Amino acid sequence: MMLAEACVANILAFTSPADAFSSSEVSSIFRLAGDSDFVWEKFLPSDYKSLISQSIDHHRSFSSKKEIYRCFCDSLLIDNARKLFKINKFSGKISYILSARDLSITHSDHASYWSWSNVSDSRFSESAELITTDRLEIKGKILTGTLSPNTSYGAYLIMKVTEGAYGLDLVPAETSVLKSKSGQNNKNTTYLCCLDEKKQQMKRLFYGNREERMAMTVETVGRDGKRREPKGRDDGWLEIELGEFETREGEDGEVMMSLTEVKGYQLKGGIVIDGIEVRPRDQDEYSIK
Repeated sequence: MMLAEACVANILAFTSPADAFSSSEVSSIFRLAGDSDFVWEKFLPSDYKSLISQSIDHHRSFSSKKEIYRCFCDSLLIDNARKLFKINKFSGKISYILSARDLSITHSDHASYWSWSNVSDSRFSESAELITTDRLEIKGKILTGTLSPNTSYGAYLIMKVTEGAYGLDLVPAETSVLKSKSGQNNKNTTYLCCLDEKKQQMKRLFYGNREERMAMTVETVGRDGKRREPKGRDDGWLEIELGEFETREGEDGEVMMSLTEVKGYQLKGGIVIDGIEVRPRDQDEYSIK
């Protein structure tokens, strides 16, 4: 029995977390093998001990490697609660959310431009609300070595638009995802809020054809031919896709992600920034819950 269990565990370790979770339904031997530390350590990130030590609950004890895996599936706040780490339950692929405090936001330390406060449905203790600016620059970075190898990733700005927002839909912002080692640079443009025809008509009366002149210089439609703008998430926030990149086995380069709007020269305000999410593009869920 012990030999059979060991053989089954060795086989499961070469499958996937989804297979290991479902193995308990096959037989008692598969259930015992599927719960073994040998199997689940294969599915954990190689630096899982470091991740636990960086978490805000680093004194927590775990009874098994499977319990650690389940904890990572629920998400883990690390790096002084400035980042959120998570793995997909069935694939084991790694995702991160970099908090607003972990980003570089131009003039974010000036109270006349940005306000920092706790937002009730945020994952972090602080989010940044834009009061007013004519230069919107938000940048984040992550090392590919902290992500799953051989995976296509997308980067997404998590944000909200307040009721008093203004100046967000006059001209599109520029997005970029740059891999430092390969030089791969994924650039695009997007509007900062969803289209409101009534507001558009009023703003055209006020700003004239300024919006049309600016929009003509860039293409602001996605692959589906629709206007690029924020999309709703399962967690109640909005997200703007910044771009995509690929990870490779053994590489540890830096990825720079950014959203900027500095060409319109008009004042804008009323967006709340929660962070930037980096997740596998084939991940079914829209958000880290």
